Amino acid sequence: MNLSLFLRRGALAIALGAACAAPALAQTFPLKPVRLVVTLAPGSASDIVARIIGEALSKQMGQQMIVDNRPGAGGVVAAEAVQRAVPDGYTLLVGSIATHGINPALVPKISYDAVKDFAPIINLASSPNVLIVSNSLPVKSVKELVAFARKRPGELLFSSGGNGTSHHMGAELFSLLAGVKMTHVPFKGSPQAVQAVLAGEVALMFPNIPNAMGLAKAEKVRILGVTTPRRLSWWPELPTIAELGLPGYEVIAWFGLLAPAGTPEAVIDRLNAESNKALGLQNVRDNLVTQGFEVIGGTVKEFAAFIRSELDKWAKVVKLSGAKAD
Repeated sequence: MNLSLFLRRGALAIALGAACAAPALAQTFPLKPVRLVVTLAPGSASDIVARIIGEALSKQMGQQMIVDNRPGAGGVVAAEAVQRAVPDGYTLLVGSIATHGINPALVPKISYDAVKDFAPIINLASSPNVLIVSNSLPVKSVKELVAFARKRPGELLFSSGGNGTSHHMGAELFSLLAGVKMTHVPFKGSPQAVQAVLAGEVALMFPNIPNAMGLAKAEKVRILGVTTPRRLSWWPELPTIAELGLPGYEVIAWFGLLAPAGTPEAVIDRLNAESNKALGLQNVRDNLVTQGFEVIGGTVKEFAAFIRSELDKWAKVVKLSGAKAD
């Protein structure tokens, strides 16, 4: 047998072996518990999504999905942990608008590349933000808040669950469009940041709706508007901030699964398929919708394209607003 024929046959055998190994890997994965690394503290919106989807995936895949909360630096701590993890599918990031939209433009010398260092799996769910103010603040509308803030540049404090979160940039975009200056007070998670508004320690916040809906309906904080471009179908009496005088205002948080770059494609595809299956379960959908989330799902390619669009969008907002990581 001549050498070239031998090499061609060898290459073909390797290719066939790899093709056979991929489906086998997808079917056997996972063989041990999988960690879902969450960017914020327990009780935050990303934590809620992780626990709901994690429970469904555990039942479907026969291995426990362990929620691992790694709050800090608006998601950078968690993203770095997953970036450094072995790319085998057993350590996943519950990424967000912060880790893969805002922080790459906001945080100086960020240690990861949102596109090159991660393998997108699926966009799980989204959640609108809402503008809440302390009951001690003498304003009852967006118009009154803008007028109040303009007379007190830099004096109004707003809280967030950390630098680069949708809560942070929601306020920065509001300030940009309203022509006001406010001061950022970051916390390690949205529940703590919401409590700061409740206690009157800060004037306002733009939390994800699951962290504010109950308090607002109980009138423990005052809710002024929602950050979506249109009113919510399930809360139609709540006006949008855009319609209240800030046209073009829109901030919608999202939460998706990502793996370290280099994770086998077969594992990514299996996780995408199982996640879509979980999101199709009525109890999972009901649980998410009841807490203020919109179910998304979809393909790996759709999520990858969405991340690129978010990176472009928020890079422009960060530049125009002059927002800084505090």
